[in-house]
Amino acid sequence: MAPDARSAALRLSRAGATYTRRVADGADATPAELPRGFAEVVCAYERHLRSERDLTEHSVRAYLGDIGSLLEHASRLGMSDPAQLDLRTLRSWLAKQQTLGRSRTTIARRATAARVFTAWLVRTGRADTDAGASLRSPKAHRILPPVLRADEAATLLAATSAAAAETGGPLGCRDVAILELLYATGIRVGELVGLDVDDLDRQRNVVRVLGKGRKERTVPFGAPAAAALDAWLREGRPELAKEGTGDALFLGARGRRIDQRAVRTLVHKSIAAVPGAPDLGPHGLRHTAATHLLEGGADLRSVQELLGHASLATTQLYTHVSTDRLRRAYQQAHPRA
Repeated sequence: MAPDARSAALRLSRAGATYTRRVADGADATPAELPRGFAEVVCAYERHLRSERDLTEHSVRAYLGDIGSLLEHASRLGMSDPAQLDLRTLRSWLAKQQTLGRSRTTIARRATAARVFTAWLVRTGRADTDAGASLRSPKAHRILPPVLRADEAATLLAATSAAAAETGGPLGCRDVAILELLYATGIRVGELVGLDVDDLDRQRNVVRVLGKGRKERTVPFGAPAAAALDAWLREGRPELAKEGTGDALFLGARGRRIDQRAVRTLVHKSIAAVPGAPDLGPHGLRHTAATHLLEGGADLRSVQELLGHASLATTQLYTHVSTDRLRRAYQQAHPRA
């Protein structure tokens, strides 16, 4: 997707235009030709995703990648109009994903994307029947996410603070605040980089977060994160801020709002310095925060609210992590395990 937010779908408005398929599971972009009817409907669907559903850039890319793959498959079968899509075509597309070695999770996600798309076709009068209404998804495997132990999390934050104190400068101060806030709140990296200074409420030690679906929630943080944020706002941010910086809470080296890639690099690099710790990114710290909350006695509903999960089933995955640890501890300690 171009930096100016013009997506690949906008380049489909003329027949024979090249559609760059962005596959969300990491496959390389592949040029493919789409018939005019398909090209135009993808343009309209992208406008729907952006203006009506107000999805994030990442979600728009994922949906367009999946639907682009489906329409490429349909065009190879001789179709050129979205009204021609039927259940048999959708099933053959998913079967092709399986032969290509896609994971069950990826196939399940693409089946969901197809159902959402075909329902939209009917709702907007582009198809008479909903071909995806009867489409079933393979049950995705629920994989226990790797997390840091409590002592590893403490080592990570202590080492980052020590390094910042040794080197000095605003970037080290910022890095400590970022890691403390990620671990304290379990917020997503996209939510973190979108924070403004006014989103912090230091009187109550809470942060206002705009999550998925533009849903706002309030998340508390503790004293260590509060101290790190105070130091960043008092000593670090003023050094990086420039004219036109705006209200962004966290800044990059050039004084602009920090981007997700920089935060991911920071987290991976910092955790790599912790002996024996698994390789985690920002989402791994989110998993870690959720797991430690539950192990500390927090109830599932509270953790769901803190994480901004729409479904309690998503939060329940973390109870499996805690149970797995309990089982290992039992097997190691009990003489008759």
